[in-house]
Order: sequence, then structure tokens, then C-alpha cells
Amino acid sequence: MSEAIPGLPEAPPSPVPAPASAVILWREGPAGRELFWVRRGRGLRFAGGYHAFPGGRLDRADGAVPVSGPRRRDAALVACAARELFEETGVLVARGAERLSRAEREEARHALLQRRLDFGAFLVRTGLEVDAAAFAPAGRWVTPAFLPIRFDASFFLVGLPRGEEAVVWQGELSGGEFVLASHALELWERGEVLLHPPNLWGIRCLARAAPPACLPALQGASQSGPEGRIELQKGVIDVALRTPTLPPATHTNCWVLDTGEGLAIVDPGTPDPAELAQLDELLDALSAEGLPPREIWLTHHHADHVGGVARLRSRRGLEVLAHPLTADRLPAGAGPVRPVEEGALLHGRFRVLHTPGHARGHLSFHDERSGTLLCGDMVSTLSTIVIDPPEGDMAEYLRQLERLRALAPRTLFPAHGWPAPNGVEKLDEYLAHRREREAKVVSALAVPGALSEVTRAAYGDTPAFMMPVAERSCLASLEKLRAEGRARLDGDRWSAA
Repeated sequence: MSEAIPGLPEAPPSPVPAPASAVILWREGPAGRELFWVRRGRGLRFAGGYHAFPGGRLDRADGAVPVSGPRRRDAALVACAARELFEETGVLVARGAERLSRAEREEARHALLQRRLDFGAFLVRTGLEVDAAAFAPAGRWVTPAFLPIRFDASFFLVGLPRGEEAVVWQGELSGGEFVLASHALELWERGEVLLHPPNLWGIRCLARAAPPACLPALQGASQSGPEGRIELQKGVIDVALRTPTLPPATHTNCWVLDTGEGLAIVDPGTPDPAELAQLDELLDALSAEGLPPREIWLTHHHADHVGGVARLRSRRGLEVLAHPLTADRLPAGAGPVRPVEEGALLHGRFRVLHTPGHARGHLSFHDERSGTLLCGDMVSTLSTIVIDPPEGDMAEYLRQLERLRALAPRTLFPAHGWPAPNGVEKLDEYLAHRREREAKVVSALAVPGALSEVTRAAYGDTPAFMMPVAERSCLASLEKLRAEGRARLDGDRWSAA
């Protein structure tokens, strides 16, 4: 992404959350309480590659599913939970389920997944009924407004019925298994899995107490309290702040890092006092827990990354760290900057990488302990990054993407969009996209034309309102091709060399 360009329309309003259900399926294992989690396929638009509880969106047909107990919307949410649990794990929580053979179950599950059968019809045909008493309400969570896909999810705690077995079929899910609750937390703390707040909170509650003792904590969770912090990996907290950035983004992720020697605040990008109040509230809470803020780290100088620096520094007296090429371009009031350059090691674990291409002074921060890479505007999981000459340099940007890929980062934490749990795959995707786009630019040069004409030919899949932005990245590709002797500029017309 990049700074907003005057004249572009604002990003559309946040989508209305879709009703959904999720199931915390648990059992007592030989070593203690276990829960069943699934691994979502990396290609999914929402939380691809994350670990989660089985669940999904409410279907219109869920309202017709026979459910004993609650009525109307509550019954539909229970039906949704039972259906998703059966589709994703094969566990059927319904009265009379023991009468069905394995073949009957598998045939019905295949038909449901292929949308040849609806869950209610299956239950009626087999004389089964979902028992709401087996689905203990376990909290309600709403996806934050800054994400492009949102859910209003009701969670249910379900004990594994006798004789049932959970098995994930490959498809939208890449796997799933029962895991000791305490071990699940250990994997999260090491950065080996990513968890959304509702799933992390559910695991924590089960690790602390067995059902039904854990239910009050599950039901009483507050998304504004500690359990609602967006801490996708231990010690890495996201405070998404509304900033003057390019659509489709509306926010910049301000990452709050536990360095082991206090907190580092990465890219406090908003100038809005109301937005910064969210960050202040979190920092006050963390300070009370013995984690005081110490530093501000900046990936680069763009306004959607530095808008809150002056206010945050003056309020808390924090040291600002940035590349020397960024230091001279900060807004008034940012104060003196401690310059950091390629190779510096911060707090014994965060390696500083100078990664120009999007901005000349761009830095990335690689946590050598967990494999995490805070990559600023090198990658976005919402769209592509704008390379805007002369500040932007496409050839350099591609070199830096290749360099980051060689690090084999476990997780990318970008400035815009949700973290990517397989950094190598995301970087491969970015490099492939740039190669494809460059090929379209080369093809467009078969007919000489001005920059705007080449852009229209090479970016035919781009909305018209984004053409001014596409034109800047197209120019970056043309400059790269000219340096390689593959394009030339005569007056204002570009052509193949």
C-alpha cells in the first residue's frame, strides 16, 4: 500500500458481520483436557492458514433444522454449529446418531459438502434431532471493523460424544486433530501457530478449568478486555488504526512488540487523537502489567505510518528508531531519531533489514527467535504494494522481496491486512504477481503509447478509479525495463526496445 492520493474515493464502509457459529469440541485425554482444532486452507480469504475451532457461516436452511430446546435465531445458530461440526469433523451431535452406520454418515457428509443435501433434510430422513442441551453457549465474538470479511460468531462448548470420532477431510481445511490445551498454548507462544482472539481465549479457558467451570469465563469474555486483545502470536499485538492510506485499506497495523526489555511500538500511523486513544488505552494496560513502552520503530516515512509519532513521543517520552533516510522526512514534532541501519540487532533478537524499493529508507524487522517478519509495506495481504517513482524502484523492490524470501520467514506481519502464516508462500505469490504484471507491460509495449495508454493496456483488470495508482506502478515497471534495455522512451511515448 502507500499514502492516499488526492481525488481517490474513500474505501467502502465496513461490511455487516455475517452470523456464524463455532464449536469448541473437547474431551479428557490421557494427559489432560484436549480440544479439537482445524487448520484452515491457506487459500481461504478469511484466516487462511490459521488454526481455529470448527465452524462457519449461518445458512438460510439452518432455520429449518429440527432442534430441541431454543427457538428462532438461537435454534438456527445451534443448528449451524451442529452442521459445521459434522461437515468439518464428521462428529454428529444429534439424538439417535448412534444408529447410523459409518457408510451412511460418510455418504451424508459427502452430500452435504457437495451441497447435494441440506442438513435438515438429512436429519428428518434419518429420524435424528439436534439436542441444544449438548451445545453450551460459550461466548459471542464479532470480527473487528477494519477487516474486509466479518462474522458475528456464537461459540458453543461441546463434549465429544461417546463413540464419535473427529476426522478432517482435505478441502477447505488442510488438517485437524485433538491437542492438549496446554500444548496448544505452547505452540502459540513459540509462534508455530496463529490464533484469532476467540480461539486463543477458548484454549486458555479450557487450559485453566474443565467444563462446566470454564463456562463463565467463556461466556463473559469482553473484546475490549485482555482476552480481546489481537495478540495473534505471543508478544505481538495489533492495534489497527484508521489512517490516510490507499484503498482498499482503511487502517495501518500498529504492532506492539514485547521485546523482553519493554515495548516497541511499530508504525503508529494515525494523526487522529480518537484513534490514538485506543493505542494509549492498551499501553496503559500493558504498563500496569509490567510491560512499559520504551521505543517507537518506523518502517518508513509515509504519512500512514508516522502520523502519531509526535503525539505519542511527547506523551510518553519514547525513543524513535528509523533509518537515516527516514529520519529527515518525519513530521514536525517527531523529535530526534536514533538511526538504525542494515544488520543492527535490537534487544538481542530483532534483526534490522534495510529493504528499499517502496521507500528508500524502508526497514523490516526479523525476529530471529520466532521467525516473525514485520515487513511494513513490502507486502500487504489486502492488495499489492504501490511502487511510485522516483521514491519507488521496482528493480530494487523485487530484489528485496527475493532477499526476504531467502530468510524463509515463518509469519509475515504487514502494515496493511492480516498476517500471513506462511511467509515463503506469500512472498512467492507476490513475486509471481509482479512477473505476470511485468509480462503484461511488455506485451502492451507492442503498440507504442503514452504512459496512460500503456497502463490501460497492462492493467485492464484494475478498476477505473484506481488507474492513477496503477499508472505509478506501471511507470516503475517501465523504468526497470528501460534500465534493462527492454523498453525505451521517445518524448512521452513508451515502446519496446
